[in-house]
Amino acid sequence: MTSPTPKSGFTPLELRIMQVIWKLGGSSVTAVQAELDPPLAYTTVQTVLNILERKGKLRRELQGRAYVYSARVTEDNALGQSLRDLIDRMFGGSSEELVMSLLKNRHIDAQRLEKLTRQFKTGDTE
Repeated sequence: MTSPTPKSGFTPLELRIMQVIWKLGGSSVTAVQAELDPPLAYTTVQTVLNILERKGKLRRELQGRAYVYSARVTEDNALGQSLRDLIDRMFGGSSEELVMSLLKNRHIDAQRLEKLTRQFKTGDTE
């Protein structure tokens, strides 16, 4: 059983499959299945793709005898929404609390944060 997620988020398996779609673009069930490691059964991939289509995250179009699935949401939009959900749920909506938690738990140090801030200000975010 997959873990529950906010309405706008993805289960871990849905996210794996979305990452394949974002990487490949429009893809059939077989193409998505071939990219997954560890591999999943064809019917599992098909079921998850159909769930994502019903949720409005994917669109599907019949091409020949197979459906081709493509993203309706960009990876950046999905990341932004997931991050907003995390901040809302875990940090009471405070981005500052998230940053403080990263510093306190040593996931990032003050020097790296300062360097990232400088990069952001100059627009050099790559």
